[in-house]
Amino acid sequence: MECWAPGARRGAAKLAESNQTRLKRQLAENYDTLVKHLTGQLGSSEFAYEVLHETFVRLDRVPDATLVEKPADYVFRTAINVAKNLRKARTYRVPASEIDALLEVTDNRPSPAQIAEERSDFEAFERALRELPERPHHVLRMMSLEGKTAEETAEALGVSVRTVSSDYQHALQHCAKSIDRRISPRLGGPRRRT
Repeated sequence: MECWAPGARRGAAKLAESNQTRLKRQLAENYDTLVKHLTGQLGSSEFAYEVLHETFVRLDRVPDATLVEKPADYVFRTAINVAKNLRKARTYRVPASEIDALLEVTDNRPSPAQIAEERSDFEAFERALRELPERPHHVLRMMSLEGKTAEETAEALGVSVRTVSSDYQHALQHCAKSIDRRISPRLGGPRRRT
């Protein structure tokens, strides 16, 4: 049976200790000294504290396979690299004024009140269409929805172009009145859809 001396047992325990534990202990034991050195290097104690916090977090990622001969040097080099990365990240940040400008982009979507009003108008328009006599209803549908000309509509319904124009005006006025809108006169009748 092999017997270990007390000193040998402590050495074996240190070898079994993970890199993360060893490095974090090193940081904790020398925290004040590290703050002082980093403040001198970085020019700000506040930044030094931020760097050491991030360094502590970063030490969790050091694998045990990494050979760390001098933990104090390793921690200090890691802190310097963290400081460089933080400064670089700050130079790439978008200024708050630009973020505010991006957030002020106008939203062109209709509000819930506008949607409700448009639905109400559409329902009123549908009712107005149902109230129209059959021929003016067909004239409005053919010319406005199907994009047919007055001549094509007249030919399809077997009436004159003048009758189609009269029915079209009557249908438009009736629907506009139902949804409480004015008709803006347009020369040449409805535009043909393409």
